[in-house]
Amino acid sequence: MIRLASVIETFEADFLARYGGRIRREHLQALSAIKQCRTQASPKMLSRCTDTGCAHQKLVPHSCGHRHCPHCQHHESQQWLERQLKRQLPAEYFLLTFTVPAQFRALTAAAPALIYDLLLTCSWETVRTFARNDKQLRGESGAIAVLHTHTRRLDYHPHVHLVMPAGAIDQRTRQWRTKPKRKKAAGAYLFNHKALAKVFRAKLLAALEAAGLHLPPAYPADWVVDCKSVGNGQSALVYLGRYLYRG
Repeated sequence: MIRLASVIETFEADFLARYGGRIRREHLQALSAIKQCRTQASPKMLSRCTDTGCAHQKLVPHSCGHRHCPHCQHHESQQWLERQLKRQLPAEYFLLTFTVPAQFRALTAAAPALIYDLLLTCSWETVRTFARNDKQLRGESGAIAVLHTHTRRLDYHPHVHLVMPAGAIDQRTRQWRTKPKRKKAAGAYLFNHKALAKVFRAKLLAALEAAGLHLPPAYPADWVVDCKSVGNGQSALVYLGRYLYRG
């Protein structure tokens, strides 16, 4: 198997010569960490046989532990998935995806920490508002929110996924309410996706302006929010877990 460290070592010089002026400090830190992962350049741990009379010992290179290293983070993804599956609630789950128009990508790339936070906050506040106002839920719901910054083809495309149960807790009575399952012909339903998109658009635009950011000169009036049933949520959690602890 070709290790990512070997790929970096082979192509790093050409890559930096071409893109060195465009990449961020944290990208350079990731390259450096992954290149040294489990190599002779990394810190070492002394491993010794515990059998009586055996003096065998050797130095084992440490993993880098960087959050973008696929060698190090596979077990973290599995542990995260196991934790989420233990918290599954008695309700149908939905996967909601909030995206922003392409015209906002340059602005997002210029202030990623701020806008990523706003994307997550506005996505959650949107579904939280809908859960409180829904006639069948009328309470506080919850969601697992994950930010994705790129597509599978590595195109820059920030968007937020929320895995959410169709249920909520009545804060006064402490009762758990769920939306009744619809007939298959009607299809599963949580919230109207067009209404979600309108509210999300308004919240994010207001948040960007409040942060003092200059909006793009032109962008679509209609935004996109996808909302689809994912059964008990396991398939959606597995999908998100694949990307959660790696670049």
